[in-house]
Amino acid sequence: MDTFEYKQLIMKTALSREFCEVIEAVHYRPAVSIIMPFESKMGVKAELDQQLKFAVDKVEREIRKNYQGDLAELVIRKLKALVKHLNFSSYKKSIAIYVSPVFEKILYLDIPVEQRIIVDGSFEIRDLLLAKKEQHKYMVLLVSAKWSKAYIGDCSRLTKAAFDVPEPIEAFEKDMPERTANFSDPSYRKEVLLDKFLRHTDEGLKFLLVSYPLPVFVIGAKRVLGHFKAITKNEKNIVGYIHGNYEEASETELGQALKPYIKDWKKVKMEDIRHQIEKAANAGKLSIGMKDVWKSASQRKGRLLIVEKDFTYTAEQGATEDVINKADKGYTTFSYIKDAVDDAIEKVLEHGGDVEFADKGVLREYGHIALIQYY
Repeated sequence: MDTFEYKQLIMKTALSREFCEVIEAVHYRPAVSIIMPFESKMGVKAELDQQLKFAVDKVEREIRKNYQGDLAELVIRKLKALVKHLNFSSYKKSIAIYVSPVFEKILYLDIPVEQRIIVDGSFEIRDLLLAKKEQHKYMVLLVSAKWSKAYIGDCSRLTKAAFDVPEPIEAFEKDMPERTANFSDPSYRKEVLLDKFLRHTDEGLKFLLVSYPLPVFVIGAKRVLGHFKAITKNEKNIVGYIHGNYEEASETELGQALKPYIKDWKKVKMEDIRHQIEKAANAGKLSIGMKDVWKSASQRKGRLLIVEKDFTYTAEQGATEDVINKADKGYTTFSYIKDAVDDAIEKVLEHGGDVEFADKGVLREYGHIALIQYY
C-alpha cells in the first residue's frame, strides 16, 4: 500500500458516522467565503484589521439571522480563530478564507481582488475568480524608421519601459558592410539597414516579454510595420498593429490612439490567450483535457489555467494524487470529487499560477480546459 492509499484509509477510519453524514448531506451550511485585498504594507495593518473586523461582524450577523444551532456557532468560532492567526508577513496581494462546519482553509494569493463576502449553502473556488480585478495591462512597441520605444500600459497611463535597444537607427550604421555593388543603390541600403534595426528591436521585445508577459500592440508607419511583421519572432504575443505616424506623439496622445483597440478588452484578452496556448503547445508546455491538466496542476507546473466558464468535471481520485478518472454512478464517498475543475483552480492559485475563463466552446478542441506550464 502506497502513502496516498494509506492516508486515504486513515481518513476513512478516523471519520465518525455523524461527520460523514454532514459531508454527504446538504448540511455544509453555513459556508463562508471572505475574499479581500491583503497587502500588509508598512503602516496599513491597522486598516487591514479594521476591514477584517467588518467582514467578520457582517458574517456573524448574517449567520445569526439565517442559521441556528451548534453548526452556526461552530462556524463563527472557527472564522474568528482563523482571522486571529492570519500571517500578516505573507507579502501577498490578497487572501481568501473559507469556513464551513466541516472545512476551513486560508489561501494567500498573488492576484489583486475586490472584496467579496459570501454566506451560503456551499462555496466554490470560482467565487474567488469572480472577485478578481480585471487588469487592463498591455505593452506598446512604438517603431519608426529612426528609433524604437516600449511602454507598459494600464487603464490610466503609459509608462516607458527599459528597452535594451539603441534608439537611433544610426547606431547600426557602423555594422553595415562597406558600399559594394549590392549596396550601390542608397534606397536598397536603407531597407537593409531598417530590417537590421527592426531585428534588434524584435530581440529587445523578446527579452522585455520575459519580465512583462503581456499582450503587445505595435504602432508605426505602414511601411515600417510591414517590415516588422515580416521579421518578428514574437507574433504570438502581438494582438494588434496600429498604423500611423506617432513619432512626435506624447504618452497621452498614444493612450488616446490605443483607446479604440482596448475598448473591447475581452477580445484583446482572448486573442492573447489563444496566442499563449499556441506558443505553449509549440514548446511542449501545454496540458489539455481534465486528466492531463489535473496531473500538471498537482505537480505544481501550472502557470496559467484557462477553462470555459461553465465547464465542470465530476471525478474519482485515482491511485495517486496526480491521477483522476471521470466519475460514474459507482463512485465511493471518499474518492469522489464534486468538481475537479474547482480543485485544479485551487492547486494552480496556491502554487503561484493564475486562472482565466473563456466563453463556452472556445476551448472545445482542448477538452474545454488547458494549462500552460512554467517554461
